[in-house]
Amino acid sequence: MSGHVVGLAVTAGTPVFELAIPCEVFGIDRSDLVDPWYELRTYAAKPGPLASTGGLSLHAGHRLADLPEADTVLVAALSRQAQVAPPPELVAAVREAHRRGRRIVALCTGTYILAAAGLLDGRTATTHWMNAGDFAHRFPAVRLDSGPLYIDHGDVVTTAGSGAAIDVCLHLVRHDHGAAVAAEIARRMVVPPHREGAQPQISRPAVGGERDGDLAPALRWAAERLDRPLTVADLARVAHMSERTLTRRFRDAVGVSPLQWLLQQRVRLAQELLEATDQPVEEVARATGFGGAANLRYHFVRVAGLSPQSYRHVFRYRPAASAADRDRGELPRPDLVPQS
Repeated sequence: MSGHVVGLAVTAGTPVFELAIPCEVFGIDRSDLVDPWYELRTYAAKPGPLASTGGLSLHAGHRLADLPEADTVLVAALSRQAQVAPPPELVAAVREAHRRGRRIVALCTGTYILAAAGLLDGRTATTHWMNAGDFAHRFPAVRLDSGPLYIDHGDVVTTAGSGAAIDVCLHLVRHDHGAAVAAEIARRMVVPPHREGAQPQISRPAVGGERDGDLAPALRWAAERLDRPLTVADLARVAHMSERTLTRRFRDAVGVSPLQWLLQQRVRLAQELLEATDQPVEEVARATGFGGAANLRYHFVRVAGLSPQSYRHVFRYRPAASAADRDRGELPRPDLVPQS
């Protein structure tokens, strides 16, 4: 099977950080984890050197006219000039790629291109919070929500700024290859293995007079004890907060309630065990704090969209499909595979 091609569309003045993240996640040979790994290609209006920020130059090896051939299209963040006047060639290429059923992902202000192509009309989308007012004015048909880190509609994904590029690239790996592979990439990059798309771009500061608002120790403590019964009171005690304060801090920093976060962590651990071990589902249920297989199945289906047995079959044996494989009908399209 041919590798899954990730096409990174770039324009003059693209920020270096948003270029580096796809290169780190998709452009390094990771065939020790999945073989074949992704193949990263860069696309521009004219192949050759292209100036980015910081005085650095990027070599684009492919023409925008060929962008619709890629399996996943990443539209990198734009300079202000490209935001004001989205390049027609890039808009047309992204529109054609979407027509062909490719997965389209905007990094930061790349959302402007997806909106100009009409892919976001009537849909919820996000972008960097600093661009929210301008974007909403230019594209009133888009239901802009500048709160989340990223929003995934399956065929179209939009992303907040800078650091959220890491989150969404790992999210794509998780969708294609499962939670264990994505977690290993995060470990090698020394970044958090997963932040929910609904997590807010900006956390509100702690209110004066309250104790340390850092949730990290409590999160680590809970993550090491997912096989045990855990309550909000337990987390509040470890965090040295009242239950009410803990719940508020959780919603501000993580985007969900403490119990929702615990459920997500238990399901994520179950995903990794289903991918990486041969443990029976009953044992996986006990190891993740669900108690029994029936309880695990109920919550797993709600979060992951398919049963534990089906998840194990899909993510232990199916690599990411390429466009050519999908077009031949050999493998399911990524947007038709339930997401984790």
